[in-house]
Amino acid sequence: MQKSVRYNEGHALYLAFLARKEGTKRGFLSKKAADASRWHEKWFALYQNVLFYFEGEQSGRPAGMYLLEGCSCERTPAPPRAGVGPGAARDALDKQYYFTVLFGHEGQKPLELRCEEEQDGKEWMEAIHQASYADILIEREVLMQKYIHLVQIVETEKIAANQLRHQLEDQDTEIERLKSEIVALNKTKERMRPYQSNQEDEDPDIKKIKKVQSFMRGWLCRRKWKTIVQDYICSPHAESMRKRNQIVFTMVEAESEYVHQLYILVNGFLRPLRMAASSKKPPISHDDVSSIFLNSETIMFLHEIFHQGLKARIANWPTLILADLFDILLPMLNIYQEFVRNHQYSLQVLANCKQNRDFDKLLKQYEANPACEGRMLETFLTYPMFQIPRYIITLHELLAHTPHEHVERKSLEFAKSKLEELSRIMHDEVSDTENIRKNLAIERMIVEGCDILLDTSQTFIRQGSLIQVPSVERGKLSKVRLGSLSLKKEGERQCFLFTKHFLICTRSSGGKLHLLKTGGVLSLIECTLIEEPDASDDDSKGSGQVFGHLDFKIVVEPPDSAPFTVVLLAPSRQEKAAWMSDISQCVDNIRCNGLMTIVFEENSKVTVPHMIKSDARLHKDDTDICFSKTLNSCKVPQIRYASVERLLERLTDLRFLSIDFLNTFLHTYRIFTTAAVVLAKLSDIYKRPFTSIPVRSLELFFATSQNNRGEHLVDGKSPRLCRKFSSPPPLALSRTSSPVRARKLSLTSPLNSRIGALDLTTCSASSSPTTTHSPAASPPPHPAVLESAPVDRAGVESSPVADSMDLSPCRSPSTPQHLRYRQPVGQTADSSLCSVSPASAFAIATAAAGHGSPPGFNNTERTCDKEFIIRRTATNRVLNVLRHWVSKHAQDFELNNELKMNVLNLLEEVLRDPDLLPQERKATANILRALSQDDQDDIHLKLEDIIQLADCPKAECFETLSAMELAEQITLLDHIVFRSIPYEEFLGQGWMKLDKNERTPYIMKTSQHFNDMSNLVASQIMNYADVSSRANAIEKWVAVADICRCLHNYNGVLEITSALNRSAIYRLKKTWAKVSKQTKALMDKLQKTVSSEGRFKNLRETLKNCNPPAVPYLGMYLTDLAFIEEGTPNFTEEGLVNFSKMRMISHIIREIRQFQQTCYRIDHQPKVTQYLLDKALIIDEDTLYELSLKIEPRLPA
Repeated sequence: MQKSVRYNEGHALYLAFLARKEGTKRGFLSKKAADASRWHEKWFALYQNVLFYFEGEQSGRPAGMYLLEGCSCERTPAPPRAGVGPGAARDALDKQYYFTVLFGHEGQKPLELRCEEEQDGKEWMEAIHQASYADILIEREVLMQKYIHLVQIVETEKIAANQLRHQLEDQDTEIERLKSEIVALNKTKERMRPYQSNQEDEDPDIKKIKKVQSFMRGWLCRRKWKTIVQDYICSPHAESMRKRNQIVFTMVEAESEYVHQLYILVNGFLRPLRMAASSKKPPISHDDVSSIFLNSETIMFLHEIFHQGLKARIANWPTLILADLFDILLPMLNIYQEFVRNHQYSLQVLANCKQNRDFDKLLKQYEANPACEGRMLETFLTYPMFQIPRYIITLHELLAHTPHEHVERKSLEFAKSKLEELSRIMHDEVSDTENIRKNLAIERMIVEGCDILLDTSQTFIRQGSLIQVPSVERGKLSKVRLGSLSLKKEGERQCFLFTKHFLICTRSSGGKLHLLKTGGVLSLIECTLIEEPDASDDDSKGSGQVFGHLDFKIVVEPPDSAPFTVVLLAPSRQEKAAWMSDISQCVDNIRCNGLMTIVFEENSKVTVPHMIKSDARLHKDDTDICFSKTLNSCKVPQIRYASVERLLERLTDLRFLSIDFLNTFLHTYRIFTTAAVVLAKLSDIYKRPFTSIPVRSLELFFATSQNNRGEHLVDGKSPRLCRKFSSPPPLALSRTSSPVRARKLSLTSPLNSRIGALDLTTCSASSSPTTTHSPAASPPPHPAVLESAPVDRAGVESSPVADSMDLSPCRSPSTPQHLRYRQPVGQTADSSLCSVSPASAFAIATAAAGHGSPPGFNNTERTCDKEFIIRRTATNRVLNVLRHWVSKHAQDFELNNELKMNVLNLLEEVLRDPDLLPQERKATANILRALSQDDQDDIHLKLEDIIQLADCPKAECFETLSAMELAEQITLLDHIVFRSIPYEEFLGQGWMKLDKNERTPYIMKTSQHFNDMSNLVASQIMNYADVSSRANAIEKWVAVADICRCLHNYNGVLEITSALNRSAIYRLKKTWAKVSKQTKALMDKLQKTVSSEGRFKNLRETLKNCNPPAVPYLGMYLTDLAFIEEGTPNFTEEGLVNFSKMRMISHIIREIRQFQQTCYRIDHQPKVTQYLLDKALIIDEDTLYELSLKIEPRLPA
């Protein structure tokens, strides 16, 4: 075997000579020796792609040479300077310029060089880069790719030529065959000529017989074809084709109407406003015109072309081929993305422009055009929003009546899939901006403004009215009574909960909101939630009786100021449970995100957590899951489609739990799975966490545990210590914590209500983040001692000196302050070695949260045992989901006793776990107590109870009741009926089925109550015989409707206005002539508020800006749900759950439940409700119209 390489030494010496004389770059460089500790100075010369080095500048023979072709050169940092002499020598070495030459092939060590000056080093690096021929290699690769591309083109052309040649040959063969057929036909014709000549000589009788036979054959043939045609007309295929043609004709009519609407929008509004913007005194600017109308003119041109194509196809009926028209239309429909994305902003700009009187006057002049038919500009701007869903529905119906073997079946399916994809993209973009618009709307309501709402990562959770209890020194509650009128008025606060912050505002007499000067904006990362006062506090012992267990505390510990406590009161226990669940979920998520950010991120500021980059299952589409482009509250891509297994896997993923995902899942899980399956998954996670959790998730959970052990840090300025966090807020090391002051650990305490405190503690495994170790806060090398400091309220006033002495390793603002490391005297943190990884520190914080260690594990085992960490985290995740399920979806357990018993058995099994931590045991006991209580503890009235309480000897009459009394009791009844609807009735369009009374009894009861109240209003007006009494009744009912509007009862407003718009009432011209102008103007205002125009645009805007309690019109939400259900399937063709649809349904249900949860503080008056619920006063519709004709007969024609 050859052991050496031969080369021409003479030629090499000649090249070395040329390098010395004509080299590109020459000079002295220091070369690192083989022992990696010494540097030797050599004289280097570079010639073409060969680098020679000599012992000295005068040396004639080179000491070595390097071939540089294909190499790379880069600068390297100075190596560590162990054992360097005095400071002057060390400074000289710091100024050296180091760089390394890396060779492209394996086996050759890199060449490490250094020079004295930085400019010289850069010149050497540039010269070596030129000698490596890297640019030439890249250019060669590009030319090679072009060459391969040209070769492929040539091959393709050859194949095409062969195909054309074969086609010509086939055509020649076909021509020869046709020629032979023509010759055969000519021969047959020649043979038939003698027979035709003989026919002329036949007998006349034979001719008659043949004529009769021919007639009979024709009659039989026609009869046969008539039967065939009639059978086809009655066949399912013909019926399907007729429906298909009808759908096409309807689509053409709808397209014609849509083009006409766009024509009015462009020619009746856009172009005249452009001309007005160019006038001397423009009422509107060109920018505002562009912002209002967007690209509507382009949309009109596109649909005019499409409409012309449709009309041309109709002219060729019955041959209807439409797929190619959609093929032309589809690439152009992307222009709708811009229109839909900016539609809300367009309406906002229009509303601002209407504040200008000149513009408003001009706009009303345009809207008065007969072509507008009384429609406003906002209506025309809304039409393009529904065009893409309308196309999807049309194609869905068209495909339902198109046979599978139809020529354009595949093309129509392709068009439908592309339109659905475009619709999903548009929905994702609208959903992404919807939260921003909500935040901006709230920000505009606050007089002082609020900068945190300008953060796009802030997600709105809930809002409502709470009462803030005044406090005195040391955070003790003052002994005030909940029933105190001054407390209700002065302490009422409007609260807004977001994923990262909690806002507390006061409302002025004008309706404006003002942030509290102290504690108006609370960062949730600095908050500790306490559902009940501590039992050790004497004042707090009686607060449960004073406030009826409706109070809860938020302890705020800002890093730059003194801690303080905010005490809030909820109107009811249900509302308190809802607030508790949402706030604790936000705190859990923000702290769990902080934990995972620290555990998984690298030493740099990143937007997406490192664990998401590493786990492709969280962002990469697969056969059983598909993701959206938008991110949820945990900065993880939202799920678009997924199998049930993947949804359950996301529900139990220990690394994060998104609030929006949890709410969506619990609202809609019954559509694609059952409660038993969900509970079985939670039980598996608790019993077998290692087999139930994906292996990749477990690997990532401990990905950095081993890497962080035993690292020696040089100085105290670690990149991790100084790193900034973009989201969530930084979980930095606390250097100012007092070693004496203690934060309350227990976030839960026994509660005697059915829906009580079900919050896990902040120290649970799903919510207690840890920080990475830092050199300035590392424990000593020997085992650290975890101690528990005594809880002392006086610790709040501890001195700053004591604060500065507490340097806790593995510590974050959410870590309990009475848990700290005790270092032996005489040892400093700088000389120590941190042996605790982030995951292990997480286990320490979890294990020590209960002021003691349960039997079975000691601290050392808990620090290093991965199984312990996973089991504790899995237990907390299961309890977290169950707490949310029980507190916010209690109806599931009331209606399903088997589910309730299974959950009770699981919780009892959890309680029997000997290794259960104290805070886990307390949380389990709270959930168990809430489930096992039989009494509903529901202080709210029900409609059945009110009907039974109607024991007044005589009902009040309409004249003796004031408008205020009627409005308040109508509002009370409407809210009771609206509140009683369980959320599962909103799923599956049960209110539109044949068995709707069985499937959705409460929705049907709400609809019946609406009709009864509307009939009562109309019947009361028609009961009066004289004109003045009827006019007075109308004015009184309009006043009642206006008071309902002030009470935010828009359902009551619509009940009254719909009654006044009935034909039996509306036609009474003499009666309406007696009604005052103010009443008519007020009624127009009310009708405009609850108008169905533009999908209840005005009512939606009003509800968005009003604060609960409120009663919305239920039909508005049912229309939205029906539109979602009809336009989008629950499952894809692959059988995956359409989770984007579930998210839309959940969003509507959450808005409904937000209004259901906040109750009115209106006292029940039996005398009024007895009148309102008296069905004996109601007159049916036909009788009303007959009575109307008697009162005011029709005028003769």
